[in-house]
Amino acid sequence: MTWLATARYGLSPAPGGLGFVHDLLNTRSAGRPRQPDLLADVTSAQGWADGALVAWTEETGLDVPAVVLGEDDLDPLRDLRVDLHAQVAGSITGAAGHQAGVVLRLGPDGRVRPEPRGTGWRALASLALIAIAQAQSADTWRRLKTCRNTRCEAAFFDRSRNNSGTWHDVRVCGNPANLRAYRARQRSEQN
Repeated sequence: MTWLATARYGLSPAPGGLGFVHDLLNTRSAGRPRQPDLLADVTSAQGWADGALVAWTEETGLDVPAVVLGEDDLDPLRDLRVDLHAQVAGSITGAAGHQAGVVLRLGPDGRVRPEPRGTGWRALASLALIAIAQAQSADTWRRLKTCRNTRCEAAFFDRSRNNSGTWHDVRVCGNPANLRAYRARQRSEQN
């Protein structure tokens, strides 16, 4: 299973359906070196959505209907991504206010499962909000983070024991930042 947007940063995806949110966050132009925005136009957005829906099905074992994106879906989908990024980065200044249709269905095994509703960007928002609700219930939502390097800000899933990760990749973003901080301290001690 491949989450295309997350794979381009060489990252392991978040577990379960949270991988969908992780991948949506990584569609933005981020990382070092900068990657293109996968929601920049309908063709690239549709390509990302098609791959993400296949990955969702493989990861969760649940089928989702195909989603067709049009030009009118791009701005709301990018707005959702911006608000989710602010949530994950801890820089939200107000209530995001996104809502999406979801149906709860009792399965033959007696388990209640949420099913996404809507078309276009709303169907993708529904999947994202389902995944977030499940991740919050499993206490994995807090492990989805953005790289502290402001030139990068790629989303990553923190697998550290104490949930203390701050860089999507220590070699790419952490070491240079730590070296700059060290040199700055050295200069200030010499003055």
